[in-house]
Amino acid sequence: MIPRLVVAAPSSGAGKTTVAVGLMAALRQAGHTVAGFKVGPDYIDPGFHAVATGRPGRNLDPMLSGEERVAPLFAHGCAGADIAVVEGVMGLYDGALGTEGYSSTAHVSKLLQAPIVLVVDASAAGRSVGAVVAGFVAFDTGVRIVGVILNKVGSDRHEAEVRAGVAPTGIPVLGVLRRDTRVTVPSRHLGLVPADEQRGQALAAVEAAAALVRDGVDLEAFVAAARAAMPLETTVWDAASEVSCDPEAVRPVIAMAGGPVFSFRYTETAELLTAAGASVVSFDPLVDSLPEGTAGLYLGGGFPEMHAEALSANVPLRQEVAVLVGRGLPVVAECAGLLYLCKSLDGHEMTGVLPAVAEMTGRLTLGYRTAVAATTSAWYDEGRRVRGHEFHRTTVTASAGSSAWYLPDGPEGFATTNLHASYLHVHWTATPDVPARFVAAAAAFA
Repeated sequence: MIPRLVVAAPSSGAGKTTVAVGLMAALRQAGHTVAGFKVGPDYIDPGFHAVATGRPGRNLDPMLSGEERVAPLFAHGCAGADIAVVEGVMGLYDGALGTEGYSSTAHVSKLLQAPIVLVVDASAAGRSVGAVVAGFVAFDTGVRIVGVILNKVGSDRHEAEVRAGVAPTGIPVLGVLRRDTRVTVPSRHLGLVPADEQRGQALAAVEAAAALVRDGVDLEAFVAAARAAMPLETTVWDAASEVSCDPEAVRPVIAMAGGPVFSFRYTETAELLTAAGASVVSFDPLVDSLPEGTAGLYLGGGFPEMHAEALSANVPLRQEVAVLVGRGLPVVAECAGLLYLCKSLDGHEMTGVLPAVAEMTGRLTLGYRTAVAATTSAWYDEGRRVRGHEFHRTTVTASAGSSAWYLPDGPEGFATTNLHASYLHVHWTATPDVPARFVAAAAAFA
């Protein structure tokens, strides 16, 4: 019975993140315990959700976790909360290409039986906004749009004109936000700069978004709309029910890279590793050494290309990683982690674990992938099929090595018996045996 609303928009750039983050922060400041979610594989927005709510940000992605796990993962993420705000992705009906909206915001809203508030950028329109709202309401009658928030409104006269256009649709206007430069967050080649990289700016932007929402949105009406959500019948996802461990066994230490560089990872990754029997310890590769007793290493995604010189300067860590991997340390590396394991990144020396060099390019590689394991490793047997996601502007040139995956465009990544490194991000909730095998390998190494 958790009150819930999905914040969606007709297209990207309408202000979903500003509104969703502002709502989360304003609701928290009003005394609510807010659970924040993001539709799709995005890592950056959940970081801002965490700042706004004080709770872990989580993703809901039918393509990566499986349709049947979306509601259970949502229920898990809502534990202890009294309201949930789900930020959509792209336009409301935009999903994986060629799938008729699979993994779209509309798809997830149906799986959660959650009503939708549509954020409309009114900066370049007046009465026509009403036609946009009417079209989105009529496009799929299985989707329930219960309110509109008008964003980037220029003046009182502009607001009156837009409201007049929306009124015939019967959809209530829950808020009107004026243009405000205070909520601007720095961006770069893959979107916003992660909150972990610019904590002070992130806090300021979240507070500005909250102030904008407090001034322009009827929070009581928003909460009332959330409370009108239909009951959701589902089980609650539980990491401990997905994997098992011997409570008497010594827990091997799995070091999980964090800090400004390695901030891209799913919240459930650490939860699954912990449930499987690991002691997960975070460290910052910019300044730290590996945690004492490290028996496994997880290197997630992020922006190593923005910190290559600083990463290279931590020579003791680079050498420590190279030595331990050579001794058989189990390592999972995704995207940024792959780059860190190369000989160099944009000319800066990295760990040299892999016979490859990495460079920044102007080409964006983005999208869901169906991958087949090309090599048997501690985590995947050859021929194992999984779904993942790529999102990067770098390239890796290898001189040798066994591939991790066969992708539609050819082989990718590196795999050995104790290492699996690639650009592909995999949501382990769909492959719970993988973290279990990781912990088993770490226990054997320890």
